[in-house]
Amino acid sequence: MIDYENLNKTNNEFIKEFDEKLKSFYDSGWYILGENVRKFEEEYANFCNTKYCVSVASGLDAMIIALEIHEFEKESEIIVASNTYIATILAVIRAGLKPILVEPSIESYNIDPKKIEEKITKKTKGILITHLYGKPCQMDEIKLISKRFDLVIFEDCAQAHGAKYGGQVVGSFGIGCHSFYPTKNLGAIGDGGAITTNNPVLYQKIKAYRNYGSEKKYHNRYTGINSRLDEIQAVFLRIKLRSLDNINDKKFQLAKIYNDLLSEEIIKPIISENEKHVFHIYNVRSDKRDKIKNELLKQDIKTEIHYPVAPHNQIGYKSHINRIFPISDKIHNTTLSLPIAYFHEEKDIVKVSKAINSIL
Repeated sequence: MIDYENLNKTNNEFIKEFDEKLKSFYDSGWYILGENVRKFEEEYANFCNTKYCVSVASGLDAMIIALEIHEFEKESEIIVASNTYIATILAVIRAGLKPILVEPSIESYNIDPKKIEEKITKKTKGILITHLYGKPCQMDEIKLISKRFDLVIFEDCAQAHGAKYGGQVVGSFGIGCHSFYPTKNLGAIGDGGAITTNNPVLYQKIKAYRNYGSEKKYHNRYTGINSRLDEIQAVFLRIKLRSLDNINDKKFQLAKIYNDLLSEEIIKPIISENEKHVFHIYNVRSDKRDKIKNELLKQDIKTEIHYPVAPHNQIGYKSHINRIFPISDKIHNTTLSLPIAYFHEEKDIVKVSKAINSIL
């Protein structure tokens, strides 16, 4: 059996130290916004090469808060990729804004910078990009567009902890929104998220906003929300963060084996020279996707589909998105995610590759 993911195996090497740290956590008597949260925020900001980090309860909350603190007029427009995970679009809607979908590049699966400008109007206030699968977006072009039209860059870094474009870490180009959902490369043992920024004014506002809008206890400057990372999650994330480069490097090496061994009949991820792809997901595409998935399952090899239904085809979003996106449809109808968890070994990747080649 080759699991797609097994969190017990992925986190096994971190559990012993986590168990040892728990006693001091219990003894502290401080379970919300304590010392471990403060230290994790410092350490993660340093990892992302940003001045500040504010931890929150989830990646979705990170995006909602990042959008809301700008106090854009209601129905202002935010550009997002048409093939992103639904949370990115949900955040825009929950912030009272209008998502404007832009098709991705069929090669990178990230938002196509060449198609952004045609969607910009007087109501456009920002670009919320997703570094999908762990591959960074083309930030040089996006930065030029942002500057030309005075747009705020928001980064959905949920799948891209430690990814780099031109040597710069994602989450440091604009306002970085991060998820620590357990299956991420930097996964917690529950929900968690963070916002990174270099702006001291935004930092202070975000820090208050996530705690009922309070800068001082029982004094609420903003109409904020309750979105705080638990101390127990911060304890675990601090341990795992020290190994994140190793996690990313191992997944990159496993991806290279796939790229070398898989048949040319399969459309494989492109690794560009000016980027660091961290392969949260190793996705391939094939018109025979469903056959490959089913045949692999018969051989006890599990895969996933990220994602089977494009955002514009989701029932709950029909009133927000009313257009046709053929490139997004093509990706969602043919994409398949292969096993590439931290616990997988080279032999697993070789076995999966040979099995797929045999099926084809």
